Amino acid sequence: MNHRKIVQIVPAVEVTEGAGVSVFRSIGTPARRNLDPFLMLDQFSTYNPDDYVAGFPDHPHRGFNTFTYMIDGHMRHGDSMGNQGDLGPGGAQWMKAGSGVIHSEMPQQESGRMRGFQLWINLPAELKMTAPEYQEITPQAIPEQTVDDATVRIIAGEFNGHKGPVSDPNTQFQFIDVGLAAGKNFVHFLPENHTAFVYLFEGEVMIGNDALNAQQLAVLDKGRRVTITADSEGARFLIVAGRAIGEPIVQYGPFVMNTREQIEQALDDYRDGKLVQTKAHMISR
Repeated sequence: MNHRKIVQIVPAVEVTEGAGVSVFRSIGTPARRNLDPFLMLDQFSTYNPDDYVAGFPDHPHRGFNTFTYMIDGHMRHGDSMGNQGDLGPGGAQWMKAGSGVIHSEMPQQESGRMRGFQLWINLPAELKMTAPEYQEITPQAIPEQTVDDATVRIIAGEFNGHKGPVSDPNTQFQFIDVGLAAGKNFVHFLPENHTAFVYLFEGEVMIGNDALNAQQLAVLDKGRRVTITADSEGARFLIVAGRAIGEPIVQYGPFVMNTREQIEQALDDYRDGKLVQTKAHMISR
C-alpha cells in the first residue's frame, strides 16, 4: 500500500484581512495559488487583541464554500439576510456562498487567545449560482476519538468508523484535527487520487524523510495512506483532503468563477446591489 510523500512545503505568510486582522496564509499565496478543490487556507492565531478585534465587517462572496474551524475564541456570524450564528471554541461553520452572500464575522471578545482556520473550497460550475446555505456545527456535534497515541476530532469525512458532521458531496471533503504524542506515529487512510495536505500548527513532524515545522503546509502526492511522526515535544496538525473539480479557476478577491466574464458580472452585481439573490438556508447541528 503506497505511502504519500511531500511534494511541496508551503510556509504560511502573514497577511492582513478584514478591518485589520492578521492571519497566516498558505494556500492562496504566490507559492501556492490554489490546490484544487481548495482555494485558500488561513490560520488565525494570536493572544494580541490588536491582531483580531477589528474583525471582518460585511463583505461579499460568490461561487465557492467557506469552512471555518474555531479552536480558541468566540466569533459571531451575521449576514444581510438576517442569519445569525455563534462560533465558539471547538465549533465549526460551513457556508455555501453560491450565487451570493454578504456577511460579517466579528470577534465577541476583547482579550484572550483567538485561534482557528478558514478554508475556501471550490464549487463546480453547475452549482456556482445556486442558492446559498449556512450550517453551524456545535462542538458537541464533532466526534472525538482517542486512538493509541493520538486524539482525533473528525469535522468532515470519516475516521475509525466515525463520521464528521460536515459533508460536501462535490469534493468528498475530509478535515480532521490530530493531536499526536511525542515520538509517536499516526497513520491515516485517504482515497488514493484525492488532493491532500497536512497543515502543522504545533510542534514538528516527519512525513517520510521530510520534516515539517509549525505554520507550514505539506502538499502530498497520491497514495492510500499518510504516516506522520511527531517530534519529542508532540504535535498538532490538520489532515485535509478532497476530490479535485478539474475546472478553470478565475478568482478576483471574494469571487471565484470559471471565466473572467463571470467575475465581471459578480462585480457588477455587487456594485448594483444585486449580488444577494436568494436567502441562505440555515442548517443547525
